[in-house]
Amino acid sequence: MMKFIYSFSLLLILGVAANAQKNDPEAKKILDEVSSKFKSFKTVQANFVYSVENADGKTLSSKKGSVSMKGTKYRVSFNGQEIFCNGSTVWNYDKATNEVTVSKLDAAAGTITPQKLFTNFYDKDFLYTLNGVKKQGNKTLQEVQMTPTDKSKPFHTVYLLIDKIAKTIYSTKVLEKTGDRYSYSVVSLKPNKPMDDKLFVFDKNSYPGVEVVDLQ
Repeated sequence: MMKFIYSFSLLLILGVAANAQKNDPEAKKILDEVSSKFKSFKTVQANFVYSVENADGKTLSSKKGSVSMKGTKYRVSFNGQEIFCNGSTVWNYDKATNEVTVSKLDAAAGTITPQKLFTNFYDKDFLYTLNGVKKQGNKTLQEVQMTPTDKSKPFHTVYLLIDKIAKTIYSTKVLEKTGDRYSYSVVSLKPNKPMDDKLFVFDKNSYPGVEVVDLQ
């Protein structure tokens, strides 16, 4: 699930502060605009499709997921798993085993959260360039190609398609060194949607028979 959260962060990758001498200033301008737009949202609710392809471009699987964020709170639902965080406690629920693991959110220890991943976790971690403009339906999309500066990463290239008008990410494709590739396409993105704080707290009464593993 952590791999999923890390890779999904690339879907809405925002604001890069890498060495300008090594990066395309036009690409930086676009990413900064996306960052500014995202940071202006009080809440974000996004639905997406996650697809896995082999090296030949054949789709091996396709799944749907969603993420909701409000301040330091978040909730991720994907492939039979849910992660709840109320800003201090994290509940990781596995539907297959009907088990939830409870732990403390330790920001000081560098805990990965969607908020970190959607803002500045990748500062100075990527080199990027603007590949050009594409048309898809009635949308004008700008493609930014990114490569990690840390060559030990499991992926070697990330392609972002950014909606030129909306200033939001339309899709992301990640190419792994194994030859596999995965992509995320935004089905819908709703900013500033009212969200009750209860959305970010695991309620065991809603999961009959759930086994609770408390690691706090």
